[in-house]
Amino acid sequence: MKPQTILDFEFGKVVEDLGARQQPFACATIVRSSGATAAKAGAKAILAADGTILHGWLGGGCTRGAVKRFAVQALKDGKPQMVSIAPEEQLEALGVAPGDEVDGTHFARNGCPSRGTIDVFIEPYLPQPELVVLGASPVAKALASLAPSLHWSVTDSVTAKTTPAQQQVIVIATQGQGDLDALKSALSGTPDYVAFVGSARKYAMLAGKLSEAGFPDAAIQAVNSPAGLDLGAITPEEIALSILAQLVQHRRQNTQPGTEQVTDV
Repeated sequence: MKPQTILDFEFGKVVEDLGARQQPFACATIVRSSGATAAKAGAKAILAADGTILHGWLGGGCTRGAVKRFAVQALKDGKPQMVSIAPEEQLEALGVAPGDEVDGTHFARNGCPSRGTIDVFIEPYLPQPELVVLGASPVAKALASLAPSLHWSVTDSVTAKTTPAQQQVIVIATQGQGDLDALKSALSGTPDYVAFVGSARKYAMLAGKLSEAGFPDAAIQAVNSPAGLDLGAITPEEIALSILAQLVQHRRQNTQPGTEQVTDV
C-alpha cells in the first residue's frame, strides 16, 4: 500500500467522524505553489471551526495564519474561499495589497524568508440543517417523510442546536392538537425559522395568547403563518411539499451562492 493511500484513508476517516458528530469543518487544499514552499500542490488539511488543523499539513507557520483566518471566515459565511499567499513584492507586482479581493481571490502576505507562493482553496462543510416537526397530523407525517430527501435532519423535539453553525427550523403542524404549547416550545429556543401550519386568522388568535404569556413581539411576528408557498396545495403531501419549498427558499436566501456542496456532511 502506498503512503498516499494511507493518508487518504485517514483523511476520509476524520471527515466521516466529524460528519457523524455534526461538527463544522473546512477542507483546505493547495492548488498551486511556486518558488520555495514547504508544502506543494495537492497538500490538504482539515481545519476545525476555530481554524485549528485537525489532520493534514499545509506547510509552515508563515502560511498557516492566513489559512486559519480564511477557514474561520469560510465557515462563518458558508462560502468557499480562494486565497493566494505571496511575498509582498509579488503582491505589489500584481497591483494588490494584503487583504484585497480580486475576482473571488483573497490575497495575503507570506513573510517567510523562502518567499514562496501558494494558492489555497478552502471549502467549508456545515452540519446538515435540522428540521423540527411538531405534531402528529397528516401534514406533519408527510413533512417528516419528505424532508430527508432534501437533506434535512428531521426530529420531533425541540432541543438546543448541535452547534451554532447548524441551521434549525421548526414547523408546527399540530393542527388543533396542542398548538399553543407547541408554539411556546418553539419560541423558547433559538431557532433560525419558525412556521405554523394554519390560517392567518388562527395564528392571530394564538399570537395574542403568546403575547399575554410574555413572549417578545418580534419573535411572535417572525413566525411564518400560514406555512408554505401558495401552490394551491390540498392534500397533506402537497401541503408538505409547499412547506419544504418555502424552507428551501429560506435556506438558500440565507447562504451564499455556490454552497450546494458545503452542507450535509
